[in-house]
Amino acid sequence: MSKHIIYQLLPRTFTNYNTSRVFNGTIEENGCGKFNYITRQALDGIRQLGVTHVWYTGIIEHATQTDYSSYGISPDNPSVVKGKAGSPYAIKDYYDVDPDLAQDVAHRMDEFEALIHRTHEAGLKVIIDFVGNHVARQYHSDVKPEGVADLGENDNPQWAFSPLNNFYYLPTERFTRQTYSEYPAKATGNDCFSAYPSDNDWYETVKLNYGVFYQGGGEKQFDPIPDTWLKMRHILLFWARKGVDAFRCDMAEMVPAEFWDWVIKEVRHAFPEVEFLAEVYNPELYHRYLEAGFDYLYDKVGMYDYLRGVTSRSYSAEGISNQWQKVDDIRSHMLYFLENHDEQRIASGFFCGTGICAEPAMTIAALLGTNPVMIYAGQELGEKGMDSEGFSGIDGRTSIFDYWGVRSLQAWANNGLFDGGGLDNEQRELRDFYCRLLQIARQNKAIRSGQMFDLEYAQGERFNKREQYCFLRKADDETLLIVVNFADRPIDLHINIPLQAREYLNMPLTNVTATDLLTGQTFEGSTEAIDIYIGAWKSMVFKLEPIH
Repeated sequence: MSKHIIYQLLPRTFTNYNTSRVFNGTIEENGCGKFNYITRQALDGIRQLGVTHVWYTGIIEHATQTDYSSYGISPDNPSVVKGKAGSPYAIKDYYDVDPDLAQDVAHRMDEFEALIHRTHEAGLKVIIDFVGNHVARQYHSDVKPEGVADLGENDNPQWAFSPLNNFYYLPTERFTRQTYSEYPAKATGNDCFSAYPSDNDWYETVKLNYGVFYQGGGEKQFDPIPDTWLKMRHILLFWARKGVDAFRCDMAEMVPAEFWDWVIKEVRHAFPEVEFLAEVYNPELYHRYLEAGFDYLYDKVGMYDYLRGVTSRSYSAEGISNQWQKVDDIRSHMLYFLENHDEQRIASGFFCGTGICAEPAMTIAALLGTNPVMIYAGQELGEKGMDSEGFSGIDGRTSIFDYWGVRSLQAWANNGLFDGGGLDNEQRELRDFYCRLLQIARQNKAIRSGQMFDLEYAQGERFNKREQYCFLRKADDETLLIVVNFADRPIDLHINIPLQAREYLNMPLTNVTATDLLTGQTFEGSTEAIDIYIGAWKSMVFKLEPIH
């Protein structure tokens, strides 16, 4: 059994080596990463981290202010494009890839297919986004397969709602934004059924119609199968045939679960191994979307938010137990992470200020369960994300809307050598920690498939439950004790292992050697109690072996 370790990267920034960037710059001024720049050396460096899957973000063609009309790609009105590069989540053509990412735009799909092949050769699987809830205002497929009707091509825009339509309309109303005008207006992607979406709405997108009459009390008209369902099935199968191994389904909870019930079965009938990951934020919907066939769900409002709070000294470490217990029956399906393109960088001034302070939280995310864990490109290098790129201001995030280069990734890439030649000592130390931690998660059976026993409740006076956390993982004769310290000072700890844990995990009472797999440090104790010394903001992963 393997544990999924996902590495999210945005090709636009991942291999952009241009350091002479300007605010709100064009692709000519600021440069852009390319499919071809993600070489086998780059992929080997990612795999060195222990990664099993690469989530390539921003692959499918989306609206942009860059003009590719000479390649037969219709231009977009800049009034409905966020940033010079555009949002990867405002899909413009489901059957094409982003021309920004190609060295030879005319052969952009060939270059992406070659990247899929390289990724597989490197022993990694490919994840791409499936953005099913909304598309760009000016959606138009220039390369759709023969016989495929475009989204909205056969719609009757005089009908506010019909399961035959792909979009929702506001008949007699006009949507206008600066130099862009649309009549009749379409509903906006974030369920805004108004011709006047605000700047805080997803004004650059339109909502797709899956047969739910939202303005009619949410009535569902799924029989016969709505036209949008059929089109989306065709799109998913199109990408699966190219070798995509998994789909990260954007805002899955905004698309009816009944569609997922149907389409996941349809795709798996042809491609049984394809996996589906849902971006779902409402815990009340977790079980329903797993029943619909999703393999994994975001654990954002639970574990991510709480680990961030503990790291920021707002919450007690002891409460981590409550977070996994809330979803214990489905915990193996929950995706843990500390960063992604939506969240602020750990090392930003809005979070920690340094990546090192998140080592204990990352250890919990990686080792607490058999469920997947994800890191975001640059996280392992302490990327701060404190640039003002253009559309994105200084918000602690790496922009997904602008042409930009990421300093830490440029230092690691070292102009395409991917040898870490430009990293400073702190970056090297942090990346080394991630390599060791994630390889432990990947290689050790106790983590991949073993049981977990939370030891937090059993600790006494020589253990501060607000600042430290500990648990056991065990499979067969491999036993690991994980201890983390969220305090800003080193501390001596006495770790109790109660009788209940020993009975549950079938651990006989015996003296043991405890060897930290992260540092090589060794302590002696027993399967009843161990005394250790742990550094500030550090983690220890002890392999317990009987002393004969």
